[in-house]
Amino acid sequence: MTGAQQVGEYLPMLSGKRIAVVANQTSVVGRSHLVDTLLAMGVNVKCVFGPEHGFRGLADAGEHLSDNTDPQTGLPVVSLYGKHRKPTAADMDSLDMVVFDIQDVGVRFYTYISTLHYVMEACAENNVPLLVLDRPNPNGFYIDGPVLDTAVTRSFVGMHPVPLVHGMTIGEYAMMLNGEHWLAGGKQCRLTIVPCRNYTHSTHYQLPIKPSPNLPTYRSVLLYPSLGLFEGTFMSVARGTEFPFEAIGHPDYNVAQFHFTPHSVSGAKYPPFKDVECRGYDLRGISTDSLETDARINLKWLIDSYKYFQSKPDFFNSFLSRLAGPELRKQIEHGMTEDEIRQSWQDGLRKFQTIRKKYLLYEDF
Repeated sequence: MTGAQQVGEYLPMLSGKRIAVVANQTSVVGRSHLVDTLLAMGVNVKCVFGPEHGFRGLADAGEHLSDNTDPQTGLPVVSLYGKHRKPTAADMDSLDMVVFDIQDVGVRFYTYISTLHYVMEACAENNVPLLVLDRPNPNGFYIDGPVLDTAVTRSFVGMHPVPLVHGMTIGEYAMMLNGEHWLAGGKQCRLTIVPCRNYTHSTHYQLPIKPSPNLPTYRSVLLYPSLGLFEGTFMSVARGTEFPFEAIGHPDYNVAQFHFTPHSVSGAKYPPFKDVECRGYDLRGISTDSLETDARINLKWLIDSYKYFQSKPDFFNSFLSRLAGPELRKQIEHGMTEDEIRQSWQDGLRKFQTIRKKYLLYEDF
């Protein structure tokens, strides 16, 4: 049971208050959107803050959005993926509380945790309390990947010194941002969490609503930590097809027989290699059970793709350092094996595990 479903737990906190809701298409209570639920119960919702992909979750990855009015409710929607990513003092001026309810997928470069960071900063700076309605993490059953050195690399797809897969719910992550003083100036916001019920970090949770346009299936969500790294290469992850993040390919990748052709579609208007046939690997045959059992990032696909790519200087792009830090590219180019690369992560993972344990709300894996 998600935090949002436990209406009786948080409705008294909202009574008589002016509220903003940070939400998208995943923010549901049963079959009703959280915003509609709150309005029906007489809560004074003043505005909605929308993350990447927008309040209704239809925009492309990286597409900057303007403030607008939600046609279904008439509420003003302030985009936190447009001209500013942090609510301004003017945005916060008429608010008594902010409610955050967005389904995350537990990967460092998935930007909803960056939006959470900036909302928490705005709340701390303007003395507005934040209520987080927690949701399960579909990749919350393991931690893996390089811990980001934020002194070297810090961006909206990597703001905190955490591993690529952090194994925390959005509520636990919020507690960590506060507790480790990672907000600007070391400030802390007044934070309340409504935890999930009947959830542990060993729970395998299939999302009832796709969290963003290009993660439409449970398999794509489980593959995302591994295939997301291909966004730092010149290969396609099949955006613009019916199976994004379930295949990889490139027009010049001639060692594989599987082929697909990306087209302009909702949520991927300008996919890489639009209308050009790509050759590569179809990963839809991998069972979700095996991905759950492996419980780790798969580097073999990235290493092998680089190995067999003819023009190696053109394989990586500069975005990889923001996704994974600068070391991974060097390690692959220098011919390190997957085991050698994974070994280089272990010290950082052990240190992070010590930090993570302080903020867990649920039984660990």
